[in-house]
Amino acid sequence: MQPHRLGKLADQGTSGPDPTTVFVDMRALRHDRVRLVERGSPHSLPLMESGKILPGVRIIIANPETKGPLGDSHLGEIWVHSAHNGSGYFTVYGDEALQSDHFTSRLSFGDTQTVWARTGYLGFLRRTELTDASGERHDALYVVGALDEAMELRGMRYHPIDIETSVIRTHKSITECAVFPWTNLLVVVVELEGSEQEALDLVPLVTNAVLEEHYLIVGVVVVVDIGVIPINSRGEKQRMHLRDGFLADQLDPIYVAYNM
Repeated sequence: MQPHRLGKLADQGTSGPDPTTVFVDMRALRHDRVRLVERGSPHSLPLMESGKILPGVRIIIANPETKGPLGDSHLGEIWVHSAHNGSGYFTVYGDEALQSDHFTSRLSFGDTQTVWARTGYLGFLRRTELTDASGERHDALYVVGALDEAMELRGMRYHPIDIETSVIRTHKSITECAVFPWTNLLVVVVELEGSEQEALDLVPLVTNAVLEEHYLIVGVVVVVDIGVIPINSRGEKQRMHLRDGFLADQLDPIYVAYNM
């Protein structure tokens, strides 16, 4: 997985150590736990760090519901404190309560005086033994995905990249994948580099992989051409835009399979 860039919190310049990749247990992530595993282990998910945390920037991982600080072994929302934090934004809706919670949040216990900005992204910090050019310890930030894209299914939190990684592994002709919920169904969209016949063959592979690895039933499999899944300038999949296109019947799919 490519590194996320949360504004300018982290830098991947030549002055710091090379970005590291860790492999985490996807099953643990569903319970908001971070457990590192060896590369190639079953249910492993590769994550590349977002880079060296810039001087003057403090990052903490917090529980998005209780607003309490979390340890290294927990997945939580990334909160940021720096001299460059914004104080708000202009909106015609005038929802000042939302702005206050977003830009001026405080921890519910521990350091309750520092004002933090909530990024809306889930991730975790790992202390490393690496040092930068100044000899300081290099702490790595890993971003799992957007908080509002996490899916609550069967009482567990599922992260899109968790399921997408499993799907991409099923066949060499799948170049990209994106998932999203639709009513009570899971929709899987895959980009195919191959023939229409291969599209037919992909459906049982995709549904079986999701069932076996995540114990979830896929409601709809949509096979599309390369480039249909929208990706922004930061390399992030625009899953909700994809969902809107699916509902508006604008994806021009190669094949669609419904398992209602």
